[in-house]
Amino acid sequence: MTSFWSGWVIVLTSVTLILVTWLLFANRKRNAIDEKTTGHVYDGIEEWDNPLPGWWFAMFVITIVWGVGYLIAYPGMGNFPGVLGWSSVSQHEQEVAVADEKFRAMRDKYLAMSIEDIYQDPKVRKMGMRIYGNNCSQCHGLDAAGALGFPNLTDDDWLYGGSADAIKHTLINGRQAAMPPWESILGDKGIAEATAYVLSLNGRDADAQQVAAGEKHYQTYCVACHGPEGKGNPLMGAPNLTNGIWLYGGSTQQIAHSLRIGRNGKMPAFGNTLSEDKIHLVAAYIYGLSN
Repeated sequence: MTSFWSGWVIVLTSVTLILVTWLLFANRKRNAIDEKTTGHVYDGIEEWDNPLPGWWFAMFVITIVWGVGYLIAYPGMGNFPGVLGWSSVSQHEQEVAVADEKFRAMRDKYLAMSIEDIYQDPKVRKMGMRIYGNNCSQCHGLDAAGALGFPNLTDDDWLYGGSADAIKHTLINGRQAAMPPWESILGDKGIAEATAYVLSLNGRDADAQQVAAGEKHYQTYCVACHGPEGKGNPLMGAPNLTNGIWLYGGSTQQIAHSLRIGRNGKMPAFGNTLSEDKIHLVAAYIYGLSN
């Protein structure tokens, strides 16, 4: 927070407290000397101008004093941290440290074992599922079935390989897709022809002439990544174009769109945000989803 806004918060809070206190004492009446009404009458019921009960007034005073004490002890006045030095960040870090210490022995035990040996353990699945829910479900879904642009983690189709080591590598380092756009090179006609050829790789109906022309485009521009038979290449993250599984949709329009504009999906790296043991556990959970 900048100095200006910090000062603004301090002044606004202080003025509010002063005005509330003044309002409370300025309208205080100790005794009802004359029995008068406020002039408000509703359905035959008159509102009497009586003093605020003492206990009620005392509660207001206590609330104001408590509020001032809170603002002295805890953050609330701009950049002033409070005399106790408390912050939500430090409390969170302390609670996380306590939890880590409590479960570290269990996690270290599993870290010393291979994913293939632990992925079926109910405790591992439970811990891994929680880590997955906090860090991965936003993109891949709670059921890990994925969505448009986010891979399904429950099938046998893996862009970068589905071995335990490959999954851990992906989690630690992340992935960056690199499907280049071809519209400027192929033009509308070439995009339609290449689309027809990709459809034919899946046994789907397509114009024979377009398929023949599209195969030439494929062998010129696409074979380096997707392979001569369109089976893909896990080393490059190039998908298999023959199995009917599509990351960005498999309709004619969606395939043409991918060819036209390319794709640049990004899988974030968790190597700096999750500890080694947590990555091991969530990798075991993900590995178990398709095995």
